[in-house]
Amino acid sequence: MKKYISRFHYLTQDLPNRTHVEQAAIACTTGANWLQYRCLTKTDEELIDEINEIAGICDEWGVTLILTNHYHLLNEVDAQGVHIEDFDADFAAIREAIGEDKTLGASATNIDAFLRVQAIGVVDYCGYGPFAHTDTKPNNKPLLGFNGYRELQKHNPELPAIAVGGIQLTDIDLLLETGVYGIAVSAAVNLAPDPGRVVKEIYRKIF
Repeated sequence: MKKYISRFHYLTQDLPNRTHVEQAAIACTTGANWLQYRCLTKTDEELIDEINEIAGICDEWGVTLILTNHYHLLNEVDAQGVHIEDFDADFAAIREAIGEDKTLGASATNIDAFLRVQAIGVVDYCGYGPFAHTDTKPNNKPLLGFNGYRELQKHNPELPAIAVGGIQLTDIDLLLETGVYGIAVSAAVNLAPDPGRVVKEIYRKIF
């Protein structure tokens, strides 16, 4: 089942001065149409309450809501899918658990890994990175840079590749020129003095 995948993925993150709900409200009201809720610090009960509050905001603005990792909560919240960060996850089993209607995203850090995810045949899109250094999701994987996305295009990927990891507003035009399907951002919005303005600028660049 082919699903709509936005070219602009906005991710919430754990911040000391702004809740996930506040982040979601800013993003939804300023142009984001795809929101990935990425909270790694709460219990399931706390997550359910917060996700349902964010789902209400997303529903009001027609925004797709994706959960990070917590696919076991999909039956208890109003979300459209899940993004799995575990490179070794059993995606066939996860697809069976969540059903065909839900969107399933994966992550990959190199071309071989991307092609393996694509070959599984049950994933709807793949977050591909890191593009540059990022403190949002620290890892020791090689940085792809612009050339990493150009190289991926030589393999004619069928799965939508979403560039992710340390992307700033000034990188987006050149990233899109590589042929990558879409862009995912977190800190570039969330740590900006005016996050809503950045969401609007990213939206204008991508769409």
